[in-house]
Amino acid sequence: MASYALRKRVMVTGGAGFLGSHLCERLVSDGHDVLCVDNFFTGTRDNVAHLLGNPRFELMRHDVTFPLYVEVDEIYNLACPASPVHYQHDPVQTTKTSVHGAINMLGLAKRLRARILQASTSEVYGDPQVHPQTEDYWGHVNPIGARSCYDEGKRCAETLFFDYWRQSRLQIKVARIFNTYGPRMHPNDGRVVSNFIVQALRGQDITIFGEGTQTRSFCYVDDLIDGLVRLMASPEDITGPINLGNPREMTMLELAQQVIALTGSRSQLVFKPLPSDDPRQRNPDITRARQQLSWEPQVALDAGLARTVNYFTGLLQRIDLPA
Repeated sequence: MASYALRKRVMVTGGAGFLGSHLCERLVSDGHDVLCVDNFFTGTRDNVAHLLGNPRFELMRHDVTFPLYVEVDEIYNLACPASPVHYQHDPVQTTKTSVHGAINMLGLAKRLRARILQASTSEVYGDPQVHPQTEDYWGHVNPIGARSCYDEGKRCAETLFFDYWRQSRLQIKVARIFNTYGPRMHPNDGRVVSNFIVQALRGQDITIFGEGTQTRSFCYVDDLIDGLVRLMASPEDITGPINLGNPREMTMLELAQQVIALTGSRSQLVFKPLPSDDPRQRNPDITRARQQLSWEPQVALDAGLARTVNYFTGLLQRIDLPA
């Protein structure tokens, strides 16, 4: 628990989402006063319901594409739909959330002289031609494709952060987040871990896009949140960008087989065409995180998947998703 002198007022935008709710939980546990800001497009009050009675926690409905006037010491800017199903639903609004949201939060941080962290993404690397991806790789992104609202929105947000740092000497932190999984993922977000687990638990065919040879690296949510907190607390000269993810790479076929084994499901694999601009490989080089943050993932995939399966088992029993 933080002492009164060390206690901070911290704002988390997108705080009722998957990552944001875990971050709010961690910050409250660490003794800080947390303002959770969310427009509930993909986030939900259920994700932070257990925090609502805590005097250190406050929930505000607000869209970051509009200015916000509050008094805080630190800002974690996580607001943005993060799965293709959600960010392609309203691509113009997705770009606005990344770009206008960054401008508004940076303006607030500038006024307050507050430290601000941007939750960027491995999607800035696009379909990478360098493997694994290091932070100095500029990426291979289609600027006019179906995914570009998210990819280019996040790239522009990074540009804004570093321009504010150069122009106004703002204290910035930029984290490039790779595939993260765990409890409170949205069951219909279209991401591979939630897709596979929900399909397996319901005995449905498991959908593999392409031949299933494309790779991803999966980081358990508690590890990712620890990386964000360490980055925010790092010395001022550590701005990032810093990759946060698990360097263990695996194919979609391997993941599907592990989920089937964990759930005891009799689901069969079905193969469908690969979506447009879907990256073939995604794997973080986390040398910078190891050196500058003394951070690397601690939760093994089988342990993290087991916790996630338990979460979805309970969720499906409660909401009885239609077949």
